[in-house]
Amino acid sequence: MTYQNILVETRGEGAHRTGLVTLNRPKALNALNDALMDELGAALLAFDADDAIGCIVVAGSERAFAAGADISAMARLEYREVVLSGFITRNWETMLRVRKPVIAAVAGFALGGGCELAMMCDFIIAADSAKFGQPEIKIGIIPGAGGTQRLPRAVGKSKAMDMVLTGRMMDAAEAERAGLVSRIVPADRLLEEVLAVAEGICQLGLPSILTAKECVNRAFEGPLTEGMVYEREAFHRLFATEDQKEGMDAFLAKRKPDFRHR
Repeated sequence: MTYQNILVETRGEGAHRTGLVTLNRPKALNALNDALMDELGAALLAFDADDAIGCIVVAGSERAFAAGADISAMARLEYREVVLSGFITRNWETMLRVRKPVIAAVAGFALGGGCELAMMCDFIIAADSAKFGQPEIKIGIIPGAGGTQRLPRAVGKSKAMDMVLTGRMMDAAEAERAGLVSRIVPADRLLEEVLAVAEGICQLGLPSILTAKECVNRAFEGPLTEGMVYEREAFHRLFATEDQKEGMDAFLAKRKPDFRHR
């Protein structure tokens, strides 16, 4: 498939490699519009269906992961239009259907929809240049792609209220302290570091990786008691996999496991 708003490539070697999707609207600081989100969704689903891919990375540019939704595409929309077209609902959350791990590599601005897109990923690795924010309140609206829902789950109610009600930005250091990002790396090494993390994931057993992702996500979608039951059942299921036998045998033999992803 030919893409106009993203770059798609495969990195790494071996049985499982990393799918890399780079947002590519440089003149608009990667502002998110329908065309870009359609392409991003298609690329993510293609990588998810590819048996040769074990992990996916979504990146932007040095200046901006994504500076927000494309305001020029939204400014004249009317209520009836956004409702009937399923604006945002239609194509922004395709990522949530992806079973394989998705890592956001964030440098520069991740604002509005850009911050929300990063939060849809399984975790965020940030450059020391990264800046996060939900500035929608400054243009007369509120976040519409999860900013009022995922952000409080990531950073707590008080800090989320602060960001959503004032529209202020937080830098990478504050984002890490608040729990929004998993780690910070130097900006000139961001992609190298993220791809190394992805490669490490690709070397692990795919059944356990998919199961672990499902279980952690379940923690945000229900009460603790139900989550514990789900986790225990998933834990038990992994004893039916070849990778479980290989992983434990390798540990006991003090050798590196040779996972076959089954």
